[in-house]
Amino acid sequence: MSLALLYGAAGSHPASWLHRGSRLAPPTDLAAYTNVARTAERGLFDLFFIADTPAARTDNLHAWSRFPLFMNVLEPVTLLTALAGATTRIGLGGTVSTSFSEPYNVARQFASLDHLSGGRAAWNVVTSANDYAARNFGHAKLAPHADRYRRAGEFVDVVRQLWDSWDDGAFVLDRDSGLYFDPTTQHPVHHQGTFFKVDGALNIARSPQGHPVIIAAGASDTGQDLAARTAEVVFSSNPSLDDAKRFTDGLKARMAKFGREPSELKVLAGLPIVLAETDAEAADDYARLQELVHPDVGRFRLGMDLETDLSDLPLDQPIPEDRIPKSANFHKGFFDDILRLIQDGKPTLRDVYLRYERGRKTITGGPKRIADLMEEWFAGGAADGFMLQFHIMPRGLDLFVDRVVPELQRRGLMRTAYAGATLRDHMGLQRPDRGARIPQPSE
Repeated sequence: MSLALLYGAAGSHPASWLHRGSRLAPPTDLAAYTNVARTAERGLFDLFFIADTPAARTDNLHAWSRFPLFMNVLEPVTLLTALAGATTRIGLGGTVSTSFSEPYNVARQFASLDHLSGGRAAWNVVTSANDYAARNFGHAKLAPHADRYRRAGEFVDVVRQLWDSWDDGAFVLDRDSGLYFDPTTQHPVHHQGTFFKVDGALNIARSPQGHPVIIAAGASDTGQDLAARTAEVVFSSNPSLDDAKRFTDGLKARMAKFGREPSELKVLAGLPIVLAETDAEAADDYARLQELVHPDVGRFRLGMDLETDLSDLPLDQPIPEDRIPKSANFHKGFFDDILRLIQDGKPTLRDVYLRYERGRKTITGGPKRIADLMEEWFAGGAADGFMLQFHIMPRGLDLFVDRVVPELQRRGLMRTAYAGATLRDHMGLQRPDRGARIPQPSE
């Protein structure tokens, strides 16, 4: 199975930073990132991953001050470049939005990271999902969901063409002939589309992986089509094994209409974990985390994904039906999860925010229980691996590497050493040929 780590400074739970078992370090502390990345590398993880949004929250600060989501974070490509020098094998992935970037800049950044890391770079393609980001770039609000995904599709196509600006081995550095590069090996991009016009070539050699690995998360129908056409790794957030298997099978079945094989895509199921020495200790830790969620945080965290203001509603009454939007424009998958919780009996607002998690429900347990669950999902075809999120960091990761990884190795479910040098090697993904055909949405 493939393993990725979604980094959280103190952990991934909204109250992680309040738990006495977590490390309270500034999210700008490079040493903290370095220590965690090296631990994940010691555990033979495929990928160290950084989520991001290009925005700070600018309203309701009384709530966000208790749940500082993306309020003091390093820019991902800069951070991953620093980590490239502090690690040797683990893949390095980060989020950059297609809604507020240009293809040339993104292609150049990730090609550079791939060179500096020796072939370990991965780009997470997102369209962004909050209006805070839109306002930073001259827009009152995000473009409609469908428009963002059309732009993202064209964006990825242009980036992939730019990564193929040169043949492999184009820069010959031949003193005898006086040629620094072979002029026949450049392939400029001449693109004019709905969203972008690009006419030129990257000023960097084709990278070690040919293309850095492309990551996506596809919950909506539109997002799944984009992932089936362009992605090599997809993050899923399904709550049950059966749901996850349906998602994985359905997504891989979509690939055929784009001329792709299922083996070209790895699905990593989100796995939020509270891990302790025993099942009982882990359950106690999670109960304590839930107790630490402030009501303001609960309301605003729920309202953020339900795309409505819940700040004036009483905690111990159901959310009125007329306060629930008809559809989502940000995260459709999260929006639908909340609707299911609201429709399950007559829960109060407090009930809903305590039960709601952004994706898969938290798993608590000791090392054997966690290993058993991972084996069940992997063997059942629900996923090709996992995107691990530890609610208490770095303790959860340390215990996972020391106790769960050896158990997975004993069961033959995990490598005992890195077999290659690149992220594509780790995940069994083919290195793309230069100039390979890019399937189009109309096909």
